[in-house]
Amino acid sequence: MTTPEHQSPTPDPATKDRVYRSPMGIVGGAALLAIALWLGGDALVRGEGRTQWLALAALILIVPLVSAFTLRPAVYANEDRLRIRNPFRVIVLPWGQVAALRSGYSNEVVTKSGTKFQLWAVPVSLRARKKAARRSARAAAERSAAARGERGRAGGAMGLGGLGFGAPRGDGDAEGPMRAETDKVIDDLRELLERRETAESAQGEVTVRWAYEVAGPVVAGAVLLVILLAMG
Repeated sequence: MTTPEHQSPTPDPATKDRVYRSPMGIVGGAALLAIALWLGGDALVRGEGRTQWLALAALILIVPLVSAFTLRPAVYANEDRLRIRNPFRVIVLPWGQVAALRSGYSNEVVTKSGTKFQLWAVPVSLRARKKAARRSARAAAERSAAARGERGRAGGAMGLGGLGFGAPRGDGDAEGPMRAETDKVIDDLRELLERRETAESAQGEVTVRWAYEVAGPVVAGAVLLVILLAMG
C-alpha cells in the first residue's frame, strides 16, 4: 500500500509534488535496520579481532542496501513531470515523454522511446487486489438484492393504492468498483498524464541519474567483506 503525501521538495509553490511511498516498505526497512544495527553493534563492541572487521564490513554493505530498497523509493508527481526515486537511480520524466503507465505484476512507466522504468515505491499487492475485487462484488450483490427488495415493496404499495412508498433511490449504483490502494495511485498518475501530456511546461528530455551515494558504500562493503572472507 502506498499513501500520497502532499508536499514539495522544491520551494516553488506552483509545482507542489504529490509524494507516494510504501508505508509497509518503510516499516519493514526500519525493522531490518534496527536488527542489523543491534547485531552489528553488539559484534563491534563485544567481538574481538577479525569479528569486528567482519561486522563493520557487513554493516557498510547491509545498511545502505536495505535503505535503498525500503526507505529510499518514492514517486514525486506534479503538473509538469514525474520523478521516480528508485533504489539506485533517480529518473525525471516530463509528462510529454510518458507514453503509458502500466500495472500488472509490477507498476511501471513507459516512455515514448519504449524505455521502461519500474515504480519501486508503488508495489503491486495481488492480495489487496483480490480483496478489493471481493468487496466490490459483495457490494454489487447487496445493491442488487436491495434494489429487488425495494421494487417488490414498491409493487405491493402500488397495488394498495398507488402511493409508491419505498421506491428505490438508486444512489447505491453511484459507487464505482473498489480498488486497491496502489491501483488508485496509478489511476491518479494516469489522470495527471492525460491532463498534462500536451502542456508546454510538461515537455523536455528524460534524465536518469545514478545514486552513487548509495551504490558506493554498497560496493565498498561488498569488496571489504569478500577480502576479509578470502583472507580466512
